[in-house]
Amino acid sequence: MGLSFSTWRASGYANAATAVPRRADPASLQQLHGQTMGTTWSLRFINPRMLRLIDVRAAVEGALARVIAQMSHWEHDSDIVRFNRAPTGSRHLLRPEFASVLACAIRWAEASGDAIDPTIGPLVACWGFGPDAHAQPPSLEELARARARTGWRRLGFDAHDGSLRQPGGMTLDLSGIAKGFAVDHGVDALRALGLTDLLFEIGGELRGLGRRPGGTPWQLQIEADAAQRVPLADMAIATSGDRWHRREHAGRHWSHTIDPRTGEPVVHALASVTVLHAQCMQADALATVLTVLGPDEGLAFAVQHDLAALFVSRDGAAIDASRARATHAWQMLTTRA
Repeated sequence: MGLSFSTWRASGYANAATAVPRRADPASLQQLHGQTMGTTWSLRFINPRMLRLIDVRAAVEGALARVIAQMSHWEHDSDIVRFNRAPTGSRHLLRPEFASVLACAIRWAEASGDAIDPTIGPLVACWGFGPDAHAQPPSLEELARARARTGWRRLGFDAHDGSLRQPGGMTLDLSGIAKGFAVDHGVDALRALGLTDLLFEIGGELRGLGRRPGGTPWQLQIEADAAQRVPLADMAIATSGDRWHRREHAGRHWSHTIDPRTGEPVVHALASVTVLHAQCMQADALATVLTVLGPDEGLAFAVQHDLAALFVSRDGAAIDASRARATHAWQMLTTRA
């Protein structure tokens, strides 16, 4: 399942776009796009003051550069990589953006019984993902060693001053949440320029602010249900699933979503989980949590926390739209054409 839009380019789970009414002023409705974090970003916005596009682009790219400098485990000198290589017992004061993302991850880790864990890096590598990926599935011994290096409670994170301790061999991986934060951070940078009506997307994670021309919300069409429209009226949306990110070795297939509780890829029938939230960081983290929890436990968790979530399962290898289940909060925030 993905999120499909009418007139923009595909990226990840979504084609980030919305139709432009013919009466819209083309000088006011503008768009930009670029590359970041191994994927693409796209922006559509109303520009009534006709800000220079070079300044708008600079605001976006500056925000994304800050996230990469702090949280990319592909950059050898990023804050997260330096922490991962730091000596045992050292304590680190995080920059505000990094601390905010880590606090969000830990909040949902605690609430979900460890269905998300920011220290999952060694397990991600074991199963063939990330910059330190192994070429084949881990042996039982390798898996046990990787699991011994995880556990967010060992970080000793202090939310008051934004510091955390390296207990030794701990490898942070925020890829399940940092992209959503980057969307929020980019939107904040655009708001600082005075822009109030926009749709911003990174690799399929989106956030809509204000309205599109004509006064209606930015809208998305859900691929699993051609009749369903999702308005992004000051809302964000994120999807987690295994449609593209999978590995195969010796005839075995597995998902990129690792369950921190078992150390192994998830094996249930969920094809995807989509979450609506005011913040894309929260939607991104929650989509990961619900995917790990699975179709039944995940739905119960979403209902308990009043989350707007859509679960789509597969029938064998095929995605089965008839097996889509939505929470009441999702139904309240979506409309039907």
